[in-house]
Amino acid sequence: MKTSVVIDTGPLVAFLNRRDTWHGWVKKQLSEIEPPLLTCESVISEVCFLLRKIQEGPAAILELLERGLMTVPFRLENEISSIRKLMKRYRDVPISLADACLVRMAEQHGESEVLTLDSDFRIYRKHGRQIIPTIMPDQNFKM
Repeated sequence: MKTSVVIDTGPLVAFLNRRDTWHGWVKKQLSEIEPPLLTCESVISEVCFLLRKIQEGPAAILELLERGLMTVPFRLENEISSIRKLMKRYRDVPISLADACLVRMAEQHGESEVLTLDSDFRIYRKHGRQIIPTIMPDQNFKM
């Protein structure tokens, strides 16, 4: 079982939306990960927005937190300088606030992997030049 996994918006949306193309793939990945998953409030906000039209969608993400299957150890106010540098460095990608927070979390949790559907994580680097270990569909997938 994998431990210390940082989860992005895409896999959470796919997991909670059975009609999502990636639902089965994400469900399989999550079965191989020891909870809790790590994430940030920006990801939670994105998931709630994207699932707003699905009955109980936003409530389902909050339930994952309430049940302890996911935790939010990241505090943006403590990481503003680092996040600002990441957003400046990757402004041409462009990088979202949520992605910048996840890159910073990958730096903070050195042995972690990022579960994502976002191919931009092949571009982002932790500590300036280190590849971020990811769990994502094969290289042919482009979000």
